[in-house]
Amino acid sequence: MAGNLVQQGATVLCSHGGQAQPTVPSPRVKLSGSPAVGQPPPWTVAGCPFPPNSGGPCATATWSVGTVRVTSMGQPLVLSTGSATCVPTGVPTNVVVTQVRVRAT
Repeated sequence: MAGNLVQQGATVLCSHGGQAQPTVPSPRVKLSGSPAVGQPPPWTVAGCPFPPNSGGPCATATWSVGTVRVTSMGQPLVLSTGSATCVPTGVPTNVVVTQVRVRAT
């Protein structure tokens, strides 16, 4: 699945509107001047308004689909078309804004 690579500082939201940020960017690959993001480390989610009595708020997100052919330091990178799931709610994340110059599969 081809898509744009995601960099640190991209706008990624949980389905409830909380802002997701990578915990460990990849310092060896730069996208529009910002580090690319590897797939394995979890992302932190802040500002999720989902109430605790309903199983929320979203705290972290983990990407399950990333690049196949492009890696950094041996790890696949996050794609804008990839798939991530928030914990503990199980809802997906949405990449809203990312760089548009570098695409990968």
